[in-house]
Amino acid sequence: MVVVAGLGAAVGALGRYGLTRLVQSLYGNQWPLVTLLINWLGCLILGLITGWHWDQTTMVLVGTGVLGGFTTYSTFSHELVMLADQRRYLAMLGYLSASVIGGLLLAFGGFSLGMVIR
Repeated sequence: MVVVAGLGAAVGALGRYGLTRLVQSLYGNQWPLVTLLINWLGCLILGLITGWHWDQTTMVLVGTGVLGGFTTYSTFSHELVMLADQRRYLAMLGYLSASVIGGLLLAFGGFSLGMVIR
């Protein structure tokens, strides 16, 4: 299972890197849009596969591995600190709210959809 999680994490990290480069080339880097989108997508997918009740190996591969390598709490936290350091408090609060509330709503929506599919 360790190898399965590690392989999934490598795929997830490469996906995050690729999506980061793509979004930054299209929209720039003024607001932490990339991390928000990545974490939202991770919440949706993890909710979906949890509600769908995938087998343990697939959950380790996708949930722990791919999504663990794809999503990023540390970058989210760092970007909040940087927004505060730049005294962009409104952007910081908006990013924090959008991340937490949006993530919870997407996880719940994904879980509900997964239950329907199952």
